[in-house]
Amino acid sequence: MAGTIVAGVLAPHPPHLVYAENPPQNEPTAECGWESLRWGYERLRKDLAALEYDAIVILSPHWQTYVGHHFLGVPHFKSLSVDPVFPNLFRFHYEMDVDVELARAIAAAGAQRGLVTKMMENPDFRVDYGTIVSCHLTRPEWDKPIVAISSCRSTSYYNVDVMAQQAKALADATKTAIADSGKRVVLLASNSLSHRHFTTESTVPEDMSQEHIMNHGQYLWDMRAIDLLRNGKAQQFLDEMPEFTEQAISETDAGALSWMLNALDMPTYEAELYAYGTVIGTGNAVMGWFPGGDR
Repeated sequence: MAGTIVAGVLAPHPPHLVYAENPPQNEPTAECGWESLRWGYERLRKDLAALEYDAIVILSPHWQTYVGHHFLGVPHFKSLSVDPVFPNLFRFHYEMDVDVELARAIAAAGAQRGLVTKMMENPDFRVDYGTIVSCHLTRPEWDKPIVAISSCRSTSYYNVDVMAQQAKALADATKTAIADSGKRVVLLASNSLSHRHFTTESTVPEDMSQEHIMNHGQYLWDMRAIDLLRNGKAQQFLDEMPEFTEQAISETDAGALSWMLNALDMPTYEAELYAYGTVIGTGNAVMGWFPGGDR
């Protein structure tokens, strides 16, 4: 039986959301904060809980590689992740299993399509916080193995068009490897939309009276992106992405959302919007795509 992608998720990774939920793995504690996004993730988790799936495949902007895409290649990781910008909010003791077999298969399929791929086999490697936050907020039980893919920074090194080409090739490789594996898989694109953020922090970080979008222009770009994706216009969104990425200073430059939408065969059905909210001025949407209509 061929494997399949049962869902795709736009899963933003602000560490503030984990901080505000006070899970036992995180050392700092909060009073509250960013409820619209956290409650949106709760609704997403309820929908995913109704699906049968074997693994989570995630691409994170915060595992940055300049030569190709790298894949976690160690079966189990356990360590402490400290956010370099917000160590006062995120000191997270993580433990995760990796589907090394599927990771190798995607890497091999990518290499066959001309991508540079490499397995990361250092057992002391510290998994990036983008991967940890998105996976935790999507599946806080940590009972599903993951495949973590690095962001090849081709937008920085070349331009958005090169990123788009590589994202499509990686998406084709992902689809092929999943089909051959016989596994049911959820894809996570770990990124925000607009991404210009505050340069100072409130005395109380979870003080929501201080939380807002950085500027109205970014808000308009976020609404444009969400409107296209909600109405099944993924191809139009990708066509407009170069301007969106530049004007909104968006994390779409990392390729995660392009990869996922291509892997979903450029959906023409509506995406489910679970939440939109700001975190230190950045725009974040939690959205889901369900190819089989299983929601």
